[in-house]
Amino acid sequence: MASLEDEIQRVGGPLQLLRSGRSGAYVFPVKPEFTNWRDEQESWRTTAALMDLSLHMPDLIVEGPDVFRLLEHLGANSFRNFGPMKAKQLIAVGHDGNMVGDAILFCLGENLVRIVGRPPALNWVQFHAETGGWNVEVRKDERLVMNPTGTRELYRLQLQGPTAGEIFEKVNGGPMPEIKFFHMGRFKIGKYEATALNHRMSGFPGLEFFGPYSELEGVRETLLEAGAEFGITQIGGRAYASVATESGWIANTLPAVYSQPEMKPFREWQNARSFEGTLALAGSFVAERIEDYYVTPWDLGYTHIAKFDHDFIGRAALEARQGDPHRRKAWVEWNKDDVAGIFASMYDRGAARSKYLEMPFATYTACQFDRLDKAGAHVGNMNLTIYSSNTRSWISLGSIDEDVQAGDEVELIWGEPAGSVDSPFYERHAQTRVRATVIPRPFSDTTEGSGNRGLTMSTAG
Repeated sequence: MASLEDEIQRVGGPLQLLRSGRSGAYVFPVKPEFTNWRDEQESWRTTAALMDLSLHMPDLIVEGPDVFRLLEHLGANSFRNFGPMKAKQLIAVGHDGNMVGDAILFCLGENLVRIVGRPPALNWVQFHAETGGWNVEVRKDERLVMNPTGTRELYRLQLQGPTAGEIFEKVNGGPMPEIKFFHMGRFKIGKYEATALNHRMSGFPGLEFFGPYSELEGVRETLLEAGAEFGITQIGGRAYASVATESGWIANTLPAVYSQPEMKPFREWQNARSFEGTLALAGSFVAERIEDYYVTPWDLGYTHIAKFDHDFIGRAALEARQGDPHRRKAWVEWNKDDVAGIFASMYDRGAARSKYLEMPFATYTACQFDRLDKAGAHVGNMNLTIYSSNTRSWISLGSIDEDVQAGDEVELIWGEPAGSVDSPFYERHAQTRVRATVIPRPFSDTTEGSGNRGLTMSTAG
């Protein structure tokens, strides 16, 4: 099979490859709605939301004497005190300091780690494990739609919301064990035992937990029966897709692997039909260099996690860029009259329609950059856009220049250049300028935790 590098050369460059729109929009492989997506969205802030993370994220299992040395070599974050029954967010950057990807590390044994998340970080680890002479073994438990076994090794669920604690105590048969932040612990779900991670990201009680995939339906039924009196609500794919935007995890960044000479061995190792080879780049921000789409840990709010207490790929580049101007993570709230105008354009035969706003998740490709202007100047890009029933508004999440502050009036350019006439994936439309306001975060009553994981790893894979 052709490599990613072969494919880039064949089509004339990385921008030509990514702008061809191969992957289109990502569809979460769970039932779209169990009740209705509006009530489902509100449940993680009013009662208890049960989310199924079992299907859409691959797991990379890394085992062997060098597992911690390998991860420390690739991670910009510190690995001090990391060990069994602890978790950690992996921040992986390339040689130039730009983000390759992030994922969550679950340390399940002295030399055993499961890495869970979006494919780029997992692929980066697998490449180094297989080519770098490390004393480790790796295998991948693919997401369900790509898994040759037709099943998964583990189920992974999350229960989050104000009443989640009462449900956990009921199924556990008593008080829950104390599980520290980003630590794991075991508890009962009726007759089943599960392992839980506490990442405490929503400001409400909640745990992510996992066990043998064969027990999934029994665990789910036990939780639904016990949680009925507490308003437990199953979350379908439509509401689930909007979680990252509300909670602050920029889930669909472009992995910085397409252009640098140091990345050529990875591109030659990776195949053309991989995640990186079929990723679609879209949105109103148009640049002539692929590097203009790369992001740094500063852009994503990860700098409090990155530590220069060890050597890792990209350390020198990050240290050299510390004094540069940096973008930062931010939300914008759309002007409701301009939103109404977008919907009204669907009914006006005499004018070009705007790009369709899919509710609640309007991000229409796997990697989207919507340009944000202030007083006519480009000040950032938004990557995720949703309608939130919790805020009763349209909000976008992305990165903005550091001198743009909460309360500033900006404009988001919605839609494809030239109305997407060259792409079969997007309907013909006219770009629309949408007035918006920079907001500090959607919920002022929420503690952010690390600010990265959000309620779940709810990304497209």
